[in-house]
Amino acid sequence: MSATHSHGPANFHRAFAIGILLNAAFVAVEAFFGWRVNSLALLADAGHNLSDVVGLLLAWGGALVSQLTPNARHTYGWRRGTILAAFANAVLLLVAMGSLGWEALGRIRAPEPTQGLTIVVVAAVGIVVNTITALLFMRGRQRDLNIRGAFLHMAADALVSAGVVVAGLLAMNFGWGWIDPLVSLLIALIIVVGTWNLFRQSLHLLFDGVPEQINLAAVRKYLESLPGVDRVHDLHVWAMGTSEVALTAHLVIPEGHPSDSFFQAATQVLHEQFDIEHVTIQVVASPFTEPCQRS
Repeated sequence: MSATHSHGPANFHRAFAIGILLNAAFVAVEAFFGWRVNSLALLADAGHNLSDVVGLLLAWGGALVSQLTPNARHTYGWRRGTILAAFANAVLLLVAMGSLGWEALGRIRAPEPTQGLTIVVVAAVGIVVNTITALLFMRGRQRDLNIRGAFLHMAADALVSAGVVVAGLLAMNFGWGWIDPLVSLLIALIIVVGTWNLFRQSLHLLFDGVPEQINLAAVRKYLESLPGVDRVHDLHVWAMGTSEVALTAHLVIPEGHPSDSFFQAATQVLHEQFDIEHVTIQVVASPFTEPCQRS
């Protein structure tokens, strides 16, 4: 039997701290000026940025919890905290955007005047703040769903703020009172579309789904190709967290028992070719347990 453990995910504590402080300060500024100039677009963006501050706190909390040391009661540790954080982050955004969309529809029917210049200036600051925050998480977005959620939200916010700038300019030049709530509605739709994949992936992982980057058929084919393997019995692949994948499998080898080098080579290939960090392989001469359905 072979079991391997890998090092934890990269540390983004500094990025989270800076991102939260920047966005919390900007939320206060944006909400104040949105209230002063009666801009739903600014207030909507402030509300969304507030949800992002909460989202960053959730993501940071998940990352911190995932690094707790395993013990006798939690032998895998708390790695799944990052999946829960990503899921909660997605739900929070979807609920916030639903509320925003509803309010925007009401304002389109009864538009109110706004001060375009103030909207443009405040939203321009938002572009800078959100871009800086997104860059803090750029290097971790490929391997960690939790970090990817933080990155996508900040990158989307930069685009949203750009949309608010456009709305302010149009209101200034053409006096279109309806443009402010229309941009708010478009903001909500864009964010819902961008968030849906995060929601779907995190929900999938919560129920021990095979991570999307893993080709299960290819993994099975590789294990079946190992020397002496007759078939693979009880193959399971799941996410321990948003950046660590685990595998367990029974390899049926009727004759002889492999040496340590067999397990070492298999583990290395599973890590390098399939990005599976936590591998547990059991070798049996013949299956003695009932396999799970389709495993």
